[in-house]
Amino acid sequence: MRIAICDDDILVVEQLKYYMKAYFDKKGIKCPEISCFSNGESLLSDKEEKDILFLDIEMPGINGIYVGNEIKRTNDKIIIFIVTSYSEYLDDAMRFHVFRYLSKPLDKQRFFRNMNDAIDLYNTMTVKVPIETKSGVHTLPASSIIMIEAQGRKVIVHTIQSDFESVHNMQYWLELLPKNCFFQTHRSFIVNLEHISDFDHSLVYMADNQFQAYLTKRKYTTFKDTYLLYLESTR
Repeated sequence: MRIAICDDDILVVEQLKYYMKAYFDKKGIKCPEISCFSNGESLLSDKEEKDILFLDIEMPGINGIYVGNEIKRTNDKIIIFIVTSYSEYLDDAMRFHVFRYLSKPLDKQRFFRNMNDAIDLYNTMTVKVPIETKSGVHTLPASSIIMIEAQGRKVIVHTIQSDFESVHNMQYWLELLPKNCFFQTHRSFIVNLEHISDFDHSLVYMADNQFQAYLTKRKYTTFKDTYLLYLESTR
């Protein structure tokens, strides 16, 4: 994991670094590499991969809105925190799907809560799962799985790439997949919340309506609440 900070205020940069080190110390995890940039030009010229970015809006030269759009255009998986005192930029920032909006002065407890959500999302996007079939094992990111479907005695893993017939049962997949991103809507379906297009009281539409999963009535409210919470965590 690589974390970047782009802010022209050195005090904010030092505070973010301090909070991050404290956060990872509390978790008992080695703090990842932290790269700091004082303006948008230097950030954009850095070609190293970035997983989490703390981005100021008001900076000398090109502003954070432009920078955020450019970063997202080349790396749509990056988790971006907007860090600023100017709430009027929030609407523009949301257009390139920022993860969170942190206002200055920074609150440590709020920072920790948001980092928990960011790390959960990062782990979901990067974790890889083995799909064992009769012909071999295919290892894919969990995020590429659209849904798991039981068709009689067969268990089909629908992914962005293709469909695979798993040698394992639904219980295996229910235990294997990340709980914060997958939900069992029906005994025959486990869906990836990331790929939901729409849903009603009986069906969940997946991957731009390419697939449908049954939704039992008794699970509707829990499913709705889980999905809305998931959306909130990825905004």
